[in-house]
Amino acid sequence: MAPHPTTDWIQLQDRFYRKQEIYTMSWKHMDLSKYLIAGASYGGPIAMIRDDKKVLLLQKQQPVKPTIYLYTSAGKLIEQLQWDKGRIITMGWTDSEQLIVVLEDGVIRLYDIHGEYTQFSLGKEAKDHSVIDCQIWGTGLVALTGNFKLVALTNFEEIRPRLMADPGLNEPPHSWAVIPPQYTLSRHVEVLLATGSTILTVDAKEAQDQLLQQGPFTKMAVSPNGIFLALFTSDGKLWVVSTDFQKNLSEFATKSQVPPQQLVWCGTDSVVLYWDKIVLMVGPFGDWIKYSYDDSIYLIPEVDGVRVISSDKCEFLQKVPNATEEIFKIGNTVPPAILFDALDHFEKGSPKADENIRIIRPVLADAVDTCIEAAGHEFNQYWQRALLKAAAFGKAFLESYNADRFVSMCQTLRVLNSVRYYEIGIPITYAQYSKLTPDVLIDRLINRHHHLLALRVCEYLKMRTDRVLIHWACEKIKKSTDDEETICRMIVDKLANKPGLSYAEIAKTAYNVGQPKLATRLLDYEPRAADQVPLLMSMQEDELALIKAIESGDTDLVYLVMLHLKRKLPLGEFFRIINNKLMACNLLEVYCKEQDLKLLTDFYYQDDKRVEMANITILESYEKKDLESKINKLKVALKWYQDDKEHAFEAKAIDENIKLLQAQSQLEKDLNLPLIGLSLSETIHKCITSNNSGKANKLKSDFKIPDKRFWWIKLKALVEMRDWDELDKLAKSKKSPIGYEPFVEECIKAVQHREATKYIQKCNPTVRPGLFIKIGDFKSAGLEALALKDIQLLSEIRSKCNNHIIAQELDSYIAKASSR
Repeated sequence: MAPHPTTDWIQLQDRFYRKQEIYTMSWKHMDLSKYLIAGASYGGPIAMIRDDKKVLLLQKQQPVKPTIYLYTSAGKLIEQLQWDKGRIITMGWTDSEQLIVVLEDGVIRLYDIHGEYTQFSLGKEAKDHSVIDCQIWGTGLVALTGNFKLVALTNFEEIRPRLMADPGLNEPPHSWAVIPPQYTLSRHVEVLLATGSTILTVDAKEAQDQLLQQGPFTKMAVSPNGIFLALFTSDGKLWVVSTDFQKNLSEFATKSQVPPQQLVWCGTDSVVLYWDKIVLMVGPFGDWIKYSYDDSIYLIPEVDGVRVISSDKCEFLQKVPNATEEIFKIGNTVPPAILFDALDHFEKGSPKADENIRIIRPVLADAVDTCIEAAGHEFNQYWQRALLKAAAFGKAFLESYNADRFVSMCQTLRVLNSVRYYEIGIPITYAQYSKLTPDVLIDRLINRHHHLLALRVCEYLKMRTDRVLIHWACEKIKKSTDDEETICRMIVDKLANKPGLSYAEIAKTAYNVGQPKLATRLLDYEPRAADQVPLLMSMQEDELALIKAIESGDTDLVYLVMLHLKRKLPLGEFFRIINNKLMACNLLEVYCKEQDLKLLTDFYYQDDKRVEMANITILESYEKKDLESKINKLKVALKWYQDDKEHAFEAKAIDENIKLLQAQSQLEKDLNLPLIGLSLSETIHKCITSNNSGKANKLKSDFKIPDKRFWWIKLKALVEMRDWDELDKLAKSKKSPIGYEPFVEECIKAVQHREATKYIQKCNPTVRPGLFIKIGDFKSAGLEALALKDIQLLSEIRSKCNNHIIAQELDSYIAKASSR
């Protein structure tokens, strides 16, 4: 049976703290005092390198070259990085578990957990004056340069180092700390610098003196929530204030004027100080706990406690969670403790179990919830099971208890226990897991190459497994020594039952490691053309990219590939690739008609498409301003049309267009009118309206214009000119080929009713009444209707007439027609 949870509890004022051993370390005889160490939060890995500031005796089996060692929290070696790149100022970890190594010359390296890195610089200021110290948080860092300026980088995804406000220092600060942007009111990083007896708060724009007198402060630490600041003074006092310096929370005299090696927060309510082999934890009310160690240790602050790494074990120091305290605190008689006790009586067959349940019946649901929560906070699986068993026992007495929380906690504990296993070495607590989220935990397992565990966790929590399988496939390609055929079959077989999974990233990895054939084969399985095609293009598989784009039916993708090919290849090669692909040819034609007629001409020419070339040449002719160039283009088009007997009509039309342009050119000289570009009808109309009927008649003769068309043009032109005499001559010159109704209609449009009357009499008798009505001559309309003996038409005319005198005459016409 496991020790009782209260065994390692220690009371501070009104609250309890506990220090639990999580792992016995796998490393042997590790003297942590000789190393520069950086520990990642949320149970993350530990990085360490020999500290070059400390003089060491060279021992057997000790590597001569500096080496960065990466360990799990259980002391299991993950990776070794040989180091020969310069002096390291400090190390830290990002939220995504990348190791940050800050060098003296301002160079920053970001290593993944397996040694691959990216590198960048903090800029000229850091390079010229060197970096003397650096503070790192999950998404950024602030470096202190040799001339005591601050350089901030707030996002590792976008490398934009910026100088902060000048703090005006002439010497290094006694200590300093950073408040990350997410915890400041301005949402910008703020730096706290201890100088003299005060502290400067520095942001991007200004440095503000807090006007303190309690300094100098030789150590400081900001709480995980960014609200509190712990300060260690030169006379040995621990002072806790709010980060805006408005509240003084507590003071504690440590009686040690030697500053601690580490000052960290245990959650948000107590502070832990570490001197050589001594750990002092100070609570919010001045109470303290002292722990002694035989060897050097290293403290890693967490959101809910402190991880204590020593040469032989990993421990976790934390405030006892409220739920755990309620159940296990000795002598407690609150409902959760009574429920847990009831289970013990039930298993012993004691009737007191029923009595306990009756006592807490009104608040049984809350007691069950507390047992479930307490189970989450336990590392020991025996007590996890005991607490969940108590919760299950209690909910059996509830009629309508929602068991979702119970099921969720069972799932969570199963996941937590699997990642806490010493081979994995992630000692994450329930509180940390809740804040970190399962998605991030999966990413961390993937990055450590625990693909099988990550896959099983995803399946267990009903999460998508795509990223796990894709990362596994990428790593398989990088590490495998098998031939391409074997690797491809292995990957495809493993991913076959995952429809919709993207192969693009896997193929890209294969191409990057020098296996283009494997990359091409893998891309055949990519279901999304939008991912497949650009990757094929980057792999120089241009024709295959075009084929895949066409198969997808996505015109944007086809255009993407075609324009890429046009930029990259000679024209002949470009046309060869697209020639036998109908969709590509059609889309090229559409594009070129809008954007590049010359390219379309070249395309038709190489394929000997004469008619299409003629069509393009005609379009080009319209864009020419110069008449001679326009006519030359049309002559070229005429020649291509004449080569094809099926296009005789087009050839004739082009020939006539050339003649018209030549005629318009001559007329422009003679009449001084802008005519080029007008149609034949418009040209004749212009000639007539400019009193050049002879020129119009010549155009009629030259272009063999039918009489009907010519009379229509001349009629409209004469009406537009208001030349009624000439219009009368035209009507009398011979019988009108278009009849006389158009004369009437055009006169009516010009509001010339008297002129219209002349031509109504020349019209067919059946249409005269309607025409007279249009000009408002109801009497004449009535006479014409009477002549036609159309009583219905007479009645219609009568209904439209508003003149009483004429209306009486119309009535007489109706009577006369009715009597006949």
